This record gives sequence, structure tokens and C-alpha cells, in this order.
Amino acid sequence: MSDIDDIRDHLSKHGLPTGPAEVGAAMRAVGMLVTDATVLSTLEALRRDSEGVGILEPLLALPGVTDVVVNGPGAIYYDCGEGLRRSDVRFADEADLRRFATRLAATAGRRLDDSSPFVDARLKSGGRFHAILGGRTDCGTCLSLRVPQARRLGLDEWVGGGSMSRQCAAIVSALVDSRQSFLVSGGTGSGKTTLLATLLGLADPSERLLIVEDSRELDPGNPHTLRLEARPPNAEGRGSVPMSDLVKQALRMRPDRLVVGEVRGAEITDLLMALNTGHEGGCGTVHANSAADVPARLEALAALGGMGRLALHAQLASALKVFIHIRRLGPGVRWVAELNVLDIDPAGLCRAVPAARFDPSAGMVRETGFALLEGLLR
Repeated sequence: MSDIDDIRDHLSKHGLPTGPAEVGAAMRAVGMLVTDATVLSTLEALRRDSEGVGILEPLLALPGVTDVVVNGPGAIYYDCGEGLRRSDVRFADEADLRRFATRLAATAGRRLDDSSPFVDARLKSGGRFHAILGGRTDCGTCLSLRVPQARRLGLDEWVGGGSMSRQCAAIVSALVDSRQSFLVSGGTGSGKTTLLATLLGLADPSERLLIVEDSRELDPGNPHTLRLEARPPNAEGRGSVPMSDLVKQALRMRPDRLVVGEVRGAEITDLLMALNTGHEGGCGTVHANSAADVPARLEALAALGGMGRLALHAQLASALKVFIHIRRLGPGVRWVAELNVLDIDPAGLCRAVPAARFDPSAGMVRETGFALLEGLLR
């Protein structure tokens, strides 16, 4: 057990507050050297462990950091947009890391122990937190922390930062203005949520946005935005609020635009039905390797909600219009690569038809579906 743990136990046992005098006395009781500097540093360590993210706090405070991952007590990495780099920070041992993970889960209102060995939650700071206890991995307890964007990006910043062409920016801006429904597709960490937030920021400020998310990430900055967040079951397996229920509730709250932060389950059936009942301009994100793969991905998700293949495609045909696909070109480099429109084949199944591809060096390439895209934007 560390000195900080000894001090915390001493304060708890005697019912003492975490003040300078009490901490100084506790330090003497456990045999630590007491000076003004050591008392101040101990107070800061206690604060980090009880309120913040402990020894990971300096990494999460680095400029531009997006992720911090822990692969056991001695392997901690961070990503500031140029790929993962190993840090010099380490936990004392597996027990120290496990206590930290359990405490961090508790601050998010979640349970992490042998009966519930993994957790996915949102921290008070707004960041995402995932943990899985040692024994289920080969390196000990593992943590993944996703840092929310400190500020919102505008389209000009996407273009200026080399992540979007000017032609693409003009088209997606017109797409939002025309209130067409769309999905942003891409792989994990490709920037789907960040792009969706930028596009929502282009919506008319008078519009009422209803955002449904599994874990709150989107903050488009529109003055009339309501965000609904799903809730997992508690330790007794009760109290869950699934995304599909929140989508249904959002429809009763007079949305101008219904947004599903990430479509990952049965809520796709409720979203498609909503977009087919006069709710224009709906949007969201979905994991997919390419825009062409999105219909098949939606089929699999709809099956979770009990919707068959033909029913899914019948709903999809009139509900969604455009897929915007974003890729990671390398460490820290994202690129809005293509726009696809939905078309129906002779069998009545929807397929994603390339409308425009964007090459970082060659510019925009018009594809077979460009005329359909132009028709949507008129």
C-alpha cells in the first residue's frame, strides 16, 4: 500500500477532513517527512485521487491529447494526434491500478469488481472511460480514456487543417441547409463524432436539436439543443434506459432535427421510422469500413431490433439520403473521403452509390451518383 493510501486510511479511521493540518498530522502518524512542500504535494495527490484522474491527470492535460490507454500498471500510452506514445508514468503495481480503476468507475456511478469486470462510462469531465479488470487480459487491468474536444471545429478549420476539400465543404454545407438526412460513416477514431458536431453547428440557430447518445459526446453549440443519454443497468440489473427508448421519447419532444450520436443497436429501427414520419434533417454516425458497407451494417443492427432485411431496406430507401465517409490516412490525419447517395436495385434493396470522391492531391472526382446528389441539393 502506498503512503497516500496510508494517509487516506488514517484520515478515514479518525473521521478527519482533508485539510493541511489534518494531512500534516496524518503524515507524521505514518512516518513521513513533514514540510510545507510535502504537505502541499500530498494534498494535491489526495485531491487527484479523490476527484480527478490521479497520476493520469498530467497526460490528459497535454495539448491536443485525444486518448490515454493503460495496458497494465507499467505500460501507459497517450495520443496527441500523432499516434500512441509511451509515457514515463506508471502505477505502483496491479493492486494500485485496480484500486484506481474501481474508484474512477465509482465516480461515474458504475460498479467495477469481479462480478462486473468491465465498465464503459462517461466521467464528470465529459470524457469516455472504459476499463476491464486484470484476469480477463494478459497484462493486468486495462483502461481507455477518450478526451473530449476542447473546442468546436468549423468547416474552415477542417479545410485549413487538411481534413476536407473546399468542394466537399460546400456540398456538406448545402446538405445541412437542404435538411437532407445523412449518416457519417467511418472506423473507430476516424473523427465521425467531431465531423457530425461541425455539421450540426451549421444548422439554423432557431432549430431545436434532440441528440440521443449512449455516452454524451456531441456538443454542437446550437442554442436550442437537448441531449438525452442512455443508462446501463445498475448492479442489480435494473434501471437501464436504452437508446431505442430515448429515440421514441425524443420524437415526443418536438424536434426539428433528431440526431443519434452513434447508431450501434436496435435504435436504428426507431430512427428510420422517425425519419419516415416527417422528421427531416435527421442524422447520426455509424461504424463502417466504407460507405458501401453501410447498408449491410444497418441490416445487422436492425436485426437486433427485430426488423427483417426487406423491411429495413424499405424504411431505409426513403429515410436516409446521403452517407459521408471519413477515413484515417495516418497518425493524426483524418480525411473526408467520399459522399454516397442511396439508390434502390431491381430487388428492392438499397445500395450506396458513389457520388463524389475527394483526393487530397487530385481534388473532387464526380462519380455515377453525382446527378442524384445534385438533385437532393436543389
